Amino acid sequence: MGSLQKLITLSLSDNRIDGPIPESFGKMLSLEFLDLSYNNLTGGIPKSLEALEYLKYLNVSFNKLSGEIPIGGPFANFTNQSFLSNNALCGISRFQVPPCQGKSHRRTSRKRVLYLFLYSLLGITSVIVASAIGFLILKRRKRNEPLGSTEVSSMRVHERVSYYELQQATNGFSEDNLLGTGSFSKVYKGVKDGMIFAVKVFKLELEGAFKSFDAECEILRNLRHRNLTKVITSCSTPNFKALVLEYMPNGTLDKWLHSHDLFLDMLQRLDIMIDVASALNYLHNGYSEPVVHCDLKPSNILLDENMVAHLSDFGIAKLLGAEDSFRQTKTIGTIGYIAPEYGQDGLVSTSCDVYSFGIVMMEAFIRRRPSDEMFTGDLSLKHWVNDSLPTGVAQIVDADLIRQKEEPLNAKMQCFISVMELALSCTSVSRDARVNVKEALLGLKKIRLQLVTS
Repeated sequence: MGSLQKLITLSLSDNRIDGPIPESFGKMLSLEFLDLSYNNLTGGIPKSLEALEYLKYLNVSFNKLSGEIPIGGPFANFTNQSFLSNNALCGISRFQVPPCQGKSHRRTSRKRVLYLFLYSLLGITSVIVASAIGFLILKRRKRNEPLGSTEVSSMRVHERVSYYELQQATNGFSEDNLLGTGSFSKVYKGVKDGMIFAVKVFKLELEGAFKSFDAECEILRNLRHRNLTKVITSCSTPNFKALVLEYMPNGTLDKWLHSHDLFLDMLQRLDIMIDVASALNYLHNGYSEPVVHCDLKPSNILLDENMVAHLSDFGIAKLLGAEDSFRQTKTIGTIGYIAPEYGQDGLVSTSCDVYSFGIVMMEAFIRRRPSDEMFTGDLSLKHWVNDSLPTGVAQIVDADLIRQKEEPLNAKMQCFISVMELALSCTSVSRDARVNVKEALLGLKKIRLQLVTS
């Protein structure tokens, strides 16, 4: 790789690559964009990367890297966002990792080592003795248990909570605690022992609610990704079903796009789209079988305290299995966001999510819903964008983006045009003509690089 001295962009994310980052990467002297996130990389971050003076974007998040983060060269401009979820990294406080232990602290006297060894040996011996005594006590108790008694099971990481606990945490499922309403559920804010969380209560009186709960449990139980909503635990009885979810203090993307007192700048919107594309890429390519969300829209995109986006609401999501598509008799998605083949023929595939994502991209930068009253007859959000490119973009871009002074106007308009062109490539009428989500993600990262380097 070191011989590729004219290479500018290298994206190897989501490829299950293991082993160390090669020192030779430091010889790719023209590199501006390096994305190694979501792999199984181990070892340290090579100091040779400090020689990459043109490097503007680095992402090694969600690996198993260890050791000190370099601080020279381009690393002086990077933040903690480049190194997320590598628990063994250390370095300066700006990277929000533990400080590295100095060499002086590693020089321990022989006497101290000897004392430490003796104390450890004593501790281990005590644990063994205590365990043996505990085993004998349990064995004796078990002999005295009546037949048919319930065996003691090991404690799970997150025990299920009771209806009473959730009722207490949400103040009786009060409307004051209501965060949002979906097709099959209501979401409440809950507080218990100082912890804030979201409680998704399924409306079991509605047809499809039981199936929605089962689908969400099945899918979220096995999925783990930074940009997916995290399930903490659940509550399930014949008459009540709820999921306890990680609380997102900044609410939905829909709220941020369509509230007059809230604003997202160009870079924030771009980062949110990259987060959503990363989540979709994981669903489509990172699990044992592809998962189709089927209801992607701004109200199902949640923002945490750092404005990182998390995809939520998997109530109608589908596992594709060995096939790349299947036909569904009943279409449940949201009008304006669903792909033509899904709405007309019930055909479900990963391309359906890509189409919805293209519509969401348009809405995010234009701030008009596909259901806006201006879109009647043959005029739709997609047609409006298509007819306006490239000369009429000033008429469709969110006016608030133009008023902001953070980036030069020309750079922002070029960014907007690039995003709209990508959105149109996601929303082709023919599903075979659409880009896939991995291509969309790479395209967004390139657009971001162009914006930040302009």
